[in-house]
Amino acid sequence: MSPSSDGLSSVNFKPKSGIHDTLFQRRSIRRYRTDAVPHEQIEAVLEAAIWAPSAHNRQPWRFAVIETQAQKEQLAQAMGARLRRDLAADGISPELIEADAGRSYSRITNAPVVIVLCLSMVDMDVYTDEKRSRNEYLMAVQSVAMAGQNILLAAYDVGLSACWMCAPLFCPDVVNDALSLPDDWQPHALLTMGYAAETREKTRKPLKESVIWR
Repeated sequence: MSPSSDGLSSVNFKPKSGIHDTLFQRRSIRRYRTDAVPHEQIEAVLEAAIWAPSAHNRQPWRFAVIETQAQKEQLAQAMGARLRRDLAADGISPELIEADAGRSYSRITNAPVVIVLCLSMVDMDVYTDEKRSRNEYLMAVQSVAMAGQNILLAAYDVGLSACWMCAPLFCPDVVNDALSLPDDWQPHALLTMGYAAETREKTRKPLKESVIWR
């Protein structure tokens, strides 16, 4: 298979499985029905997550699954308080702060399931120099991100929808305290999940804008 003049393949092909359907049809859904999600579905999604590739096969991902409304509200309130404080320090107007905090609160508390995607460095290699230590950390981050992508794809495959929220990166200590997580768990994302109550469309730039051929 050789690239065409515009940098894209000129050969049509048929994928071996339905994974391409999942990749192209999955959407980031922010509104869900109130239906509870059976544990079997959640476990199936998490099982898919732990089969992601990882650096040295150390599997640095950790997952905190939140189902109770009280815990979701506690987490959302704690994160909202930090968000309000940070935005106020940035000089953002109170109206915009409340709108932003309100959106975040609703997205967390209205989701039937919230999965906190965390990273642990306990099994990763340890180096004495900063450069290699930083690279080792980035390798762990990449591994956790791949597990998160598996969650998004597996959720769609079992009839659920999900959305990635990066907010924990701005307040990992708040998330740790609210959920009483182990000391070595570093929160990196919230994945909301449930049965979709909305439909969304998305677009992508042409592939040729992101690819160079050598």
